[in-house]
Amino acid sequence: MNATQTIFAPMVSFDPVDLGTANRLLTEWSHKMGPCKRGNAVSWSHALTHERVPVAVTITSGLIRETVGGASFLNRDNCIELSRLCASRSGLCRVALRLWREFVFPALGYAYAISYQDADAHNGNTYRFDGWKRVSRSRSGPDSRSGRIGRDKWVWLWEAKQ
Repeated sequence: MNATQTIFAPMVSFDPVDLGTANRLLTEWSHKMGPCKRGNAVSWSHALTHERVPVAVTITSGLIRETVGGASFLNRDNCIELSRLCASRSGLCRVALRLWREFVFPALGYAYAISYQDADAHNGNTYRFDGWKRVSRSRSGPDSRSGRIGRDKWVWLWEAKQ
């Protein structure tokens, strides 16, 4: 690559990727919840790339339940879930989250976005420092596919009108 190509080629981008690619990256980077497998549910996946190599990924999904646990005003009609956020190295989740909420979320047309944070595995600073509000606590039941026991989760909220 010559100097002109280096100057004009994008060094960093945030673009749609297929769910299979996003799930492969979650596996490679050892995301604790693993791939996002929600049957026929609608989803949108995006990857943050550096010099065309993925370094972070987001997956957006429709809600599984009719309403969000502990926040019943959030439902499938007005809310979307940021169901996965993962990066290849520390610090990049914060970048991917900001890009997601500034560009992807507004384009989807929902009033609210939520994300569940494992109450034991994470401290919530990624969402807190990005301006999200913690609105409830929830506990999931056992995963019917894997048998994995349920977890305590914080629900973080982003409102479109902010």
